[in-house]
Amino acid sequence: MRRMSIYLDLFLTFAKVGVMTFGGGYAMLPILQREVVENKKWAAEEELMDYFAIGQCTPGVIAVNTATFIGHKYKGIWGAITATVGVVFPSLLIVSALAGVIEAFSHLIWVQNAFGGIRVCVCVLICNAVVKLFKKAVIDKVTLAIFLIVALGSYFTSLSPVIFVLLAGAAGIAIQMVGGKKK
Repeated sequence: MRRMSIYLDLFLTFAKVGVMTFGGGYAMLPILQREVVENKKWAAEEELMDYFAIGQCTPGVIAVNTATFIGHKYKGIWGAITATVGVVFPSLLIVSALAGVIEAFSHLIWVQNAFGGIRVCVCVLICNAVVKLFKKAVIDKVTLAIFLIVALGSYFTSLSPVIFVLLAGAAGIAIQMVGGKKK
């Protein structure tokens, strides 16, 4: 019985994240941070950032990938499956319900304005997530330099985010090897 309650808790936590994530995977970061790091303590903040980075550069939806990584860390393969189903389930229900009616109402001005307001809100949620990540990730001149190079590179080029993640990871390894920093 206890085992089932652990999986139910995992499912419900990720369903809560899934239902509150408007605007895609980036918007889920503050909710994930609160639920997984602060409330449940299933992962440390640094681990969450690592999962999010890996989820960004692996095939699939970032929210699903991140949920899978966290679920696996917490309860192995069944935890990964449970967290993944949990984060996807609300979207599946909502999109299925909306699919039948969205076309009929999308031309209404109040529906268009509602979506405009939601997009602005999502921008704020993403900015909040970026600020939190920035404060934890950019801790010295080296990480600031990596941040600026990746930010400028992603703005001025059309390179895949995977390339930036791999190059930033390689830079971190190279800097550690040259500088001899131990963590």
